Amino acid sequence: MPKRDSVRVLLADDELVSSRKLASMVKTWGYEIVVVNDGNAAWEVLRSEESPRLALLDWMMPGLDGPDLCRLLRGRSGPYVYVLLLTSRDGKDDVVVGLEAGADDYVTKPFSPLELRHRLNAGRRIVELQEKVEAQNEEIRSMARRDALTGVLNRGAIFETLGVELTRARRERAPIAVMMADVDHFKRVNDTHGHLAGDQVLRAVAERLGAQLRPYDVLGRYGGEEFLVVLPGCGVSEAEEVAERLREFVAATPIVAEKNAFTITISLGVTSVERVVSDAPEPLIAAADAALYDAKHAGRNRVCTAIEPAQGPLPGDAPRVGAA
Repeated sequence: MPKRDSVRVLLADDELVSSRKLASMVKTWGYEIVVVNDGNAAWEVLRSEESPRLALLDWMMPGLDGPDLCRLLRGRSGPYVYVLLLTSRDGKDDVVVGLEAGADDYVTKPFSPLELRHRLNAGRRIVELQEKVEAQNEEIRSMARRDALTGVLNRGAIFETLGVELTRARRERAPIAVMMADVDHFKRVNDTHGHLAGDQVLRAVAERLGAQLRPYDVLGRYGGEEFLVVLPGCGVSEAEEVAERLREFVAATPIVAEKNAFTITISLGVTSVERVVSDAPEPLIAAADAALYDAKHAGRNRVCTAIEPAQGPLPGDAPRVGAA
């Protein structure tokens, strides 16, 4: 939430003397001012990623005029910019034209500084309220992508992210690795000590896995006690090293849950593609899942690697029932 003295305002006015006076006045009200002297320059500022959220636009300017800028603004995506039109036109038809173009408010020249200040403050309040709503919506979107128990990405989000990373890897001709991790003998924890203990174990395992990954690696809960890890830019040998590090870190110290200390181990299945030719995530997941199955049946608490999978959508996605 921006503070008042950090709010930026774009002023676009080709009358240099009045522009300087107005800029100085707006600064004394606690705003940061960005000044341009024609409509084309104003559009370059407004279309940038760091665009001010408030704009004072003169109606008549070289290049794009105020209504033209409003129409362009309302036709583009991105954060909303609150627009005050500065105009010497005071006819009702002119006012309607400006508002229909997308202006939020207008001030007629010559204007009262007090009136302009209050109208600008009203625009600031609207922008700040919208920023609050945007932040809340982003939080809701983020929560919808997170597993409620562990806080890592949920199944849908990790699948979606893997698809995005596959597209990136194909475009950049970079390798990508996927690993499936499963908590060994997890059913025993639930059966012997209850689901609350099991939940605490899963949260601790997710935290330990995340602590050992790079900022741009992706961790998600695949389901039950299984986790899916996406490692962009990793070949098979690098992925195996990461998997061994994860396995050792999880088992290094007991996990305390419901006043009991559990020595928890994980099994991991790893696969990697050196040259991505398909955006379909199913072949990599299936290969990592098969390698995990091998690790479980070879004694658990180990890493197994699958050969590079044939890429392309699988004809079917029959679920595998692995060892617990």
